[in-house]
Amino acid sequence: MADLHDRWVAERRNEHYYKLAKKLNYRSRASFKLIQIDNRFAIFKPGDAVVDLGACPGGWLQVAKERTWPDGKVIGVDLRYIKPLEGVETFVGDITEDSTMIELLRRFGGKADVVLSDMAPNIAGHYSMDHARSINLCMYAVDVCDRILKKEGKLVMKVFMGDMFDSLIQELEKRFQSVKVHSPDASRDTSSEVYVICQGFYAKTNVGLKKPVEEEKQPEFKAKGGVFRIRPWLRPSGGILKNYRERKGPGPLGMFVLSRAGRRTRRRGRPSGSPWRSCRRW
Repeated sequence: MADLHDRWVAERRNEHYYKLAKKLNYRSRASFKLIQIDNRFAIFKPGDAVVDLGACPGGWLQVAKERTWPDGKVIGVDLRYIKPLEGVETFVGDITEDSTMIELLRRFGGKADVVLSDMAPNIAGHYSMDHARSINLCMYAVDVCDRILKKEGKLVMKVFMGDMFDSLIQELEKRFQSVKVHSPDASRDTSSEVYVICQGFYAKTNVGLKKPVEEEKQPEFKAKGGVFRIRPWLRPSGGILKNYRERKGPGPLGMFVLSRAGRRTRRRGRPSGSPWRSCRRW
């Protein structure tokens, strides 16, 4: 397995678009995929509001910022932290949560013109499982469109080919005027990934967003009175405390311990202190 990974890393470093991305200061080789898609399908316009789902490390954010300059607004969201980019807003969020959608709408001051999704599942090596996870992520992206995409808006997302691909296309055709499948030249020949380019959002589905409910703060419990004397507790190792001494604070495991005198009193029977008079004999 280690040899396979080392070979993959070596091939990646020798790959043309990987070297080109390093040379042009793009954060990932995936930047060239979006460039090629935009050159063919004219995804971006100056001044567009763009959201990138699963934006880490930020290669697509760089391209979106360049193509929507000078008045465009680009926001990236991911479960992982994204290093800051000049002119781009990023934050950590879960796209399955309404709170993330509310935050996007707040930052845009309205809805988005373009939704991008280069999300991919953690590859398990089992093709049908990886494909199903990819379709699941795509459906999340479609749900995001129902919530924050403007009418006539556009969607670009990555998906792995498989037996569930047709059902995904059917869902997209219900929402967009044009749905096309494309594989850019920057994609590896051995990869099963393709990109679905959707244009002309119908905006028929109006999904209401629920604001997160703030949990009420429960009153804190405060013990009244002085120090209680209770039976000594066991150590984590299982042995009984031997060196008893008077404590005004908690002992091991948060319990209070007794003095030697208190221990001897208990051995003879019921202690003489008033707190113990109603207790049963030990």
